[in-house]
Amino acid sequence: MSGLSIPTIFALASTQLLPSSHPTVHKTFARLSRPSLLSLVLDWLDERNQELTAPYLIPDDDEEFDAQDLYPPAASLDSLRETYSELQAGKGSKRDVVDRVIEGDWRHGITLYQLAMADMQYLYDHPASQKWTALKLARLSREEESPDPAPKSIPRFHPATFLRNLQNEVLPDVKAHYNLDRHASLPLLILRVFIIESPYNTSLALAQKHTTFDTSKTFYIAFPDDSPFVYVSLTTSLASSGSSNPRSENKSVRALVLEGIPKAFSRPRERYKLQPTNMSARNLAALIDRRGGGKTNAAGGGWSIYTEEKKDGSDNPLNTQLPTPEPSLPDDMDQLNQNLPRGMKRRAHEDNNIVKRRKLLAQGRFGNTAKADDGKGIERFDIRLADAFPSFNFANTEDEYPLPDERPVKRKGRRSSITMVLDDGAGEEEDAGEFRPDIRITFQGSHVFAGVRELVEAGVVDGMRMPGWMTGEEGVSCGVVREGRIRGERGSGL
Repeated sequence: MSGLSIPTIFALASTQLLPSSHPTVHKTFARLSRPSLLSLVLDWLDERNQELTAPYLIPDDDEEFDAQDLYPPAASLDSLRETYSELQAGKGSKRDVVDRVIEGDWRHGITLYQLAMADMQYLYDHPASQKWTALKLARLSREEESPDPAPKSIPRFHPATFLRNLQNEVLPDVKAHYNLDRHASLPLLILRVFIIESPYNTSLALAQKHTTFDTSKTFYIAFPDDSPFVYVSLTTSLASSGSSNPRSENKSVRALVLEGIPKAFSRPRERYKLQPTNMSARNLAALIDRRGGGKTNAAGGGWSIYTEEKKDGSDNPLNTQLPTPEPSLPDDMDQLNQNLPRGMKRRAHEDNNIVKRRKLLAQGRFGNTAKADDGKGIERFDIRLADAFPSFNFANTEDEYPLPDERPVKRKGRRSSITMVLDDGAGEEEDAGEFRPDIRITFQGSHVFAGVRELVEAGVVDGMRMPGWMTGEEGVSCGVVREGRIRGERGSGL
């Protein structure tokens, strides 16, 4: 280890060692389960990873070692793999495995690459540990870039070029470590960005006591395949750079990295910017379904039936050459309506025809989406209703009990990002005589729209009169409803 460090513009190398006695190392390994930790260690012992994850072995020139060593070093990689394979097949405590890794086989230190692999393993084991926000990469308008209109296109993502451009956007007195990993089951790449506030990229800078490795300095960026969207695991609200609060300073540094994402994609005469999509979720599969590279981006709810390709082409509403079969859903519903029992008395057991009619109605409103076992659930859905209240003529009426004049109450504290989105456009000009009450609705659960579908099938929610945004066809997690539709481009949240 060199005793002299020189400031540099380069990023942190994956081979930089972090002392095994650092509290972050023990904290990172301790939150993993025993099977995940052993599987991770076996990946470290792979021949292809030895340049970045080499363990401590017995030196060739000195085969003698301390006999009182609790975890004596192994002689070769094969014997060490056999040892951890036996631990994986047997039983034991996780603490023994952590102590063996830190105090035994990797006593010389843990590389930043190993630390990144441990964080990614925890992310895969706990998919809901991060809340992702979808942002759209859009070309700059002609007023912002050039007099010629910019065509719609998806920027080409080359990992090495993107990381080099993103590194140039980071401040020179801040160092970052980047690690790209391919998701095992989803079509996306995940970039882990770890930031330290130091102008040095040496092991000496990592070993300083004031260097912390809290979660506010580590965030993730996901790049779905063939999609103009990116998913970030940080809030987009910018903090004041002059604040003395460490958390505010961390947010400012992360905001600079966030602003550098479109600049890293940009090229000469092809500039991009990030646009909000009002879509946030803890489930990456739900984001890929609504903000990915497939057809389901603008075909949610009942329109999802057109995203499935059939051999006969009967699912294409624009195909006029093939005969379109008559829909069976309205005929069945008319027949079921004739068989409905009449009367005001509620039966203890519902008729099978009523249950079938509700399921057909839910199938027509939700299509192939909002199923409890589809793995694409959104856990929160926030809506603000901005529709005008039905107007009545109260000019000739007199209030017998007038209320005293009330002054608006100023709320203290910082507004959340959801509140700022719902309040966006609240100060627009209203028509004369219109009263628009501030009504906010929040749906919360493991799978919001699947719960609404079950309520329709149970008869709690009227599926015929239910608005379209309750089916999830708008593809947003928060928005403002005006004139029955969520505000956005062409009446949708896109």
